Amino acid sequence: MAHDGQDLTLAETALLPDLLALTKAALGPCDDVLARAKASVSALVMDGDRVSGSKLEAHQTAAHGLAWLATYVESLREMQGWAERMQDEGTFGEVEQLIHQIAFGEYLWQIYGGIQMNQGEVVRLQDLGLAQDDMRALMSDAVMTLTQGGNTQAARVRLVELMRERSAEITVGRTGLDEELEMIREQFRRYSVDKIEPHAHEWHLKDELIPMEVIEELAEMGVFGLTIPEEFGGLGLSKASMCVVSEELSRGYIGVGSLGTRSEIAAELVIAGGTDDQKTRWLPGFASGEILPTAVFTEPNTGSDLGSLRTKAAKDENGDWILNGNKTWITHAARTHVMTVLARSVPGTDDYKGLSMFLAEKTPGTDEQPWQDPGISGGEIEVLGYRGMKEYTVNFDDFKVKGENLLGGEEGKGFKQLMETFESARIQTAARAIGVAQSALDQGMRYAEDRKQFGKPLIAFPRVASKLAMMAVEIMVARQLTYFSAREKDEGRRCDLEAGMAKLLGARVAWAAADNALQIHGGNGFALEYPISRILCDARILNIFEGAAEIQAQVIARRLLA
Repeated sequence: MAHDGQDLTLAETALLPDLLALTKAALGPCDDVLARAKASVSALVMDGDRVSGSKLEAHQTAAHGLAWLATYVESLREMQGWAERMQDEGTFGEVEQLIHQIAFGEYLWQIYGGIQMNQGEVVRLQDLGLAQDDMRALMSDAVMTLTQGGNTQAARVRLVELMRERSAEITVGRTGLDEELEMIREQFRRYSVDKIEPHAHEWHLKDELIPMEVIEELAEMGVFGLTIPEEFGGLGLSKASMCVVSEELSRGYIGVGSLGTRSEIAAELVIAGGTDDQKTRWLPGFASGEILPTAVFTEPNTGSDLGSLRTKAAKDENGDWILNGNKTWITHAARTHVMTVLARSVPGTDDYKGLSMFLAEKTPGTDEQPWQDPGISGGEIEVLGYRGMKEYTVNFDDFKVKGENLLGGEEGKGFKQLMETFESARIQTAARAIGVAQSALDQGMRYAEDRKQFGKPLIAFPRVASKLAMMAVEIMVARQLTYFSAREKDEGRRCDLEAGMAKLLGARVAWAAADNALQIHGGNGFALEYPISRILCDARILNIFEGAAEIQAQVIARRLLA
């Protein structure tokens, strides 16, 4: 059914016949090109059987391009798996088919012609050392059909028409998750709509801490103990459940969606590296929300180079630890009860091997008086977005940590312990990115429906509809890659590669969605009174924290080539 004079005469031709067979047949050529690219980049950066750091840096564009290419290929593979599961269940409807078709049509074209790493950097297969002959695999019938007829204006317009008809649905298209997880989604979506969205923009504009009432409600709902084992007071749920909760809370406000991240990281540290006594001491409090933790890793001059950390921990005559040094970009530092601090405790070291992790207890402070204990001070960092918890610099000046609070009771294990949390942290960040992107889509759809220009709503114009359609498509692509990473983690398989890919793609998708939704708003999007201005600011951080996009691509490339 057409709305407000929108011409949908092309809708009947929007879907390609034999879609799943086509998309399945396209995966082989993608694998072929990826294998050729991997061999080409390996020849550039390998020194024997090891990746050369200097060569990797010299050929950074090629290496990072390989990471993006592999991310695209894995994304299409996960979309194919999602589509086949829907088909088997009899739920692969027109919306799902259009999303699947547009995703393949667009991503195959980008693989062939250039992948958008960001607005200013496009990486092409020739940048990875491939010649025209190497690209001929992409000239298969399936790939050619999808690139020519997959992501068409007719397909995008039809998808948006269906989105308008089904506006009451929580997500655009079925996610492929089971009924229990979708019930969890519905619960947290209702909470976001009722308790977060009406206040989020005011919290942002006033740069206020999220009210303690909200934190207490989240604790009652089990947010802080979602994945903590039941024996320690948690719910013992899957990483997939954590993704759903993070998505829907971040859809309301990324600050609220990120509250659980602090507990997730701290709990992972203790579960993976803590002693039995430390697990018993800390995990129940994390799970209940009675103990709010914060991560204290980054330093002013190190950024992503954690091996260069200079904050020192020295043992005193009583067996306690004394911290001295400066940290920065510490989220939610004031109101928390314990800091997971990475510090150098092994004298004479200047690399990862000298780092240890500490559970440094502190007294919760307030917005007005953040620091209550001797030996700790700092200041607030004013930020564009990602507000609600606030960012701080933290200075340690003979700050005391109990001797029993060395994580695992062993020095020099801090970096390894931190590395064991990266998978979960990046999966959750990808989920938060999906939530922010979904929030941008919500705002863009609403404004495009309501705003009239030249006698009809903005959504009736094909380029506006196309922006909305691509938001919905890429959200589903990022979602399926994220859920795959979560399933791998739940099943005990190494998934740092997949989690990194999910975070890399999800962050770009969130920024693109926010940018396009603001464009739909026109001049009003630039006004602080409109929530999309906040969403744009919030989306921007996702490409930076938990591993900047460039670092993320570097890590993925190393794993692919190792």
